[in-house]
Amino acid sequence: MDSPSRSSVIVIGAGVSGLSAAKVLVDNGIDDVVILEASDRIGGRVCKENFGGVSVELGAGWIVGVGGKEPNPVWELALKSSLRTCFSDYSNARYNIYDHRSGKIFPSGVAADSYKKAVDTAIQNLRNQGTDADDVSIVSEPPCTPKTPMELAIDFILHDFEMAEVEPISTYLDFGEREFLVADERGYEYLLYKMAEDFLFTSEGKVSDSRLKLNKVVREIQHSRTGVTVTTEDGCIYEANYVVLSVSIGVLQSDLISFTPSLPRWKTEAIEKCDVMVYTKIFLKFPYKFWPCGPGKEFFIYAHERRGYYTFWQNMENAYPGSNILVVTITNGESKRVEAQSDEETLRESMEVLRDMFGPDIPDAIDILVPRWWSNRFQRGSYSNYPIISDCQIVQNIKEPIGRIFFTGEHTSERFNGYVHGGYLAGIDTSNALLEEMRKDKERKSEGQSFLLEPLLALTGSLTLKQAETVSGLHKCDLPTQLYLNGKLGIQEAIL
Repeated sequence: MDSPSRSSVIVIGAGVSGLSAAKVLVDNGIDDVVILEASDRIGGRVCKENFGGVSVELGAGWIVGVGGKEPNPVWELALKSSLRTCFSDYSNARYNIYDHRSGKIFPSGVAADSYKKAVDTAIQNLRNQGTDADDVSIVSEPPCTPKTPMELAIDFILHDFEMAEVEPISTYLDFGEREFLVADERGYEYLLYKMAEDFLFTSEGKVSDSRLKLNKVVREIQHSRTGVTVTTEDGCIYEANYVVLSVSIGVLQSDLISFTPSLPRWKTEAIEKCDVMVYTKIFLKFPYKFWPCGPGKEFFIYAHERRGYYTFWQNMENAYPGSNILVVTITNGESKRVEAQSDEETLRESMEVLRDMFGPDIPDAIDILVPRWWSNRFQRGSYSNYPIISDCQIVQNIKEPIGRIFFTGEHTSERFNGYVHGGYLAGIDTSNALLEEMRKDKERKSEGQSFLLEPLLALTGSLTLKQAETVSGLHKCDLPTQLYLNGKLGIQEAIL
């Protein structure tokens, strides 16, 4: 069992926000930082796995927001690390929509018209949401609900993939609309290891620093005006002046971590109001290619009566030529349904869909990989999702510190929630706020010490001595007990 030696800051979670937060603290001289990570690795929802002979990204897979007026910090890290990436062009996906009944691609003119109609409807929906409900002078036509398989498929693409045609996404506005798929054997997580190398000891490509503690599942955080005590599932106890909590919004909504005393109602209500997206990429390995390849063919869509049913497909030839891997993305309800069933059942359903599109003679997949982000108690989902028309106060309340507990993560980023760069920047912002609080706390203690020293000097009758000498010469029993707490002098401690 670890002894409860006190550190300045405990960072809970070693994902991108936790690591960026810890780096800022160490860079500013706070060396006694302890990082508690529940799993056996760093990275959080940035996670690779070897599948079919290549490295595939189970979680975050793209660097989103490149080519704009401002440099994306994650893209800058990728360039610095020479991370291999591939540009993803989604624009032709709308022309590769397969009718599940005939197996044929819908004519491009029909697809283009349906897509434009869906975009117009989505924009009208946003306008309606932003209209004051009490303003009866504003009357708009009720939006059309998608009904046909094609309409349902396009609706899924527009909303579940957050296409820029509909929503003014801050990431695209600030950093650009280009997206690059990470296709590097070292994985997306390599960027996090390079970040860790800047402030943690590493050896042979692994973090060997004793300040990073893996397999430490935090179950309770006790907090007071004087500090925090963190208890892990294995019975270890850690004490610190502050905590930076970088767990996901899904974990905050779960019962994994308890707080003593409990979080205030306004905080828990804000946490519950944040939607959690579940985004599942299912990987299928085949003995050979049977799907179209080449320019404009990387992405294709399956139109079905059930919205989101194995809708969005990608072939990995652009990323890994000759890999013979297809990826299908599902979200939310479909993700949870698939997570609950066996991989064999998921494989069967996937093959039925592929045979609807490419005929009965295609080969069976020889392997399948199904991530389970919703079932993972250390994640409980993929990323946060705030409606485009939402109360900004919700985000503010989620990231607002509670005493000595500071909250961070992509879900605390009002402009970039749901993205890796959102988590990265949130960690930096949170640590900067914590550093400012630590500076103020130090000033308060210094002022309190000066305030208390004057009467103490008079009590000793040794006004000619230096203040430090006077205090050090006193026995603690000579001081009023209400001024002696934890062996420290200070106005804050005195009034507790």
